[in-house]
Amino acid sequence: MSKFTSKLSVLDLAPILAGGSVQDAYRRTLDLARHAEKLGYHRFWLAEHHNMPGIASSATSLLIGHVASGTEKIRVGSGGVMLPNHAPLVVAEQFGTLDTLYPGRIDLGLGRASGTDMRATRALRRTLGTNGADFPELLNELRAYFDPALEPTVSGVRAIPGEDLNIPIWLLGSSDVSARLAGQLGLPFAFASHFAPDELLKALEAYRSSFIPSKTLLEPYVMVGLTVMAADTAEEARYLSTSEAQQVLSLLRGHPDKLQPPVEDMDALWSPQEKALISKQLDFGIIGDQNTIREKLPAIYNATKADEFIVTNHIYDHRARLRSFEILADVAQELRT
Repeated sequence: MSKFTSKLSVLDLAPILAGGSVQDAYRRTLDLARHAEKLGYHRFWLAEHHNMPGIASSATSLLIGHVASGTEKIRVGSGGVMLPNHAPLVVAEQFGTLDTLYPGRIDLGLGRASGTDMRATRALRRTLGTNGADFPELLNELRAYFDPALEPTVSGVRAIPGEDLNIPIWLLGSSDVSARLAGQLGLPFAFASHFAPDELLKALEAYRSSFIPSKTLLEPYVMVGLTVMAADTAEEARYLSTSEAQQVLSLLRGHPDKLQPPVEDMDALWSPQEKALISKQLDFGIIGDQNTIREKLPAIYNATKADEFIVTNHIYDHRARLRSFEILADVAQELRT
């Protein structure tokens, strides 16, 4: 078994709690980022979602600025910005502004999905006319705004700020499509195994086998999304995890909702078929105490050889959520020594 060497990072969606407000969600997001920074987490990413009552990270670049302004050294970025929702010039200018304000701390993670349902997708893309199939072309245009040495897609148009800034670009995916593109372009790749675990190993193989060194990255670099809900006892962790199970259940039924308090008995809420689907998705993650993490984290690392894990969870109680990231950081440090 290989020694655990991966970095740890945080993926946050600024969850809105039942009975809470968006303002509360933003306060908790910043508090979590500061907590993660103290614990030694490497980066703090925010994900773009729309038309979701329980997610407040829709204006992702604005929230990145809020977090970066309230922290000191942790890297802050998008996990990700859904590029087909935006004009590449606007993304270049937004992240050029962020990198100028917080130099050397901003990451630009890009996805090709919409991050929402079909109705909201139409509302977002009414002037862009894309279904994500032109993601490679949009990516080429965006990269050229940052790097004038690349052939410009739109002649005579410059991103100011943005031009000549060295902002790391990541490709995100839940299949091998973006994995191969990231490899061919020599970009780092992040896989969303926290909701698509079945495709993980196939995508990592596609990325590594297609990787071509670039001036920004000489060797493949993989980050794996991982749900971790840790508590001082395994029973408490399983109890806390029911909030996430309820959120996935509401999404599965087509009625997304705010993050609900945990419950004692999920069997009263879901059918056997729904339980099987949701449990399979959560099985790849880690739900338990320190001993559970000691057992499962090295096994996931050995299966993936991930350079980094970006950790997410939806825990209703904020103090319990902070404690979960603290337990994980402690165990990871123990595994590294």
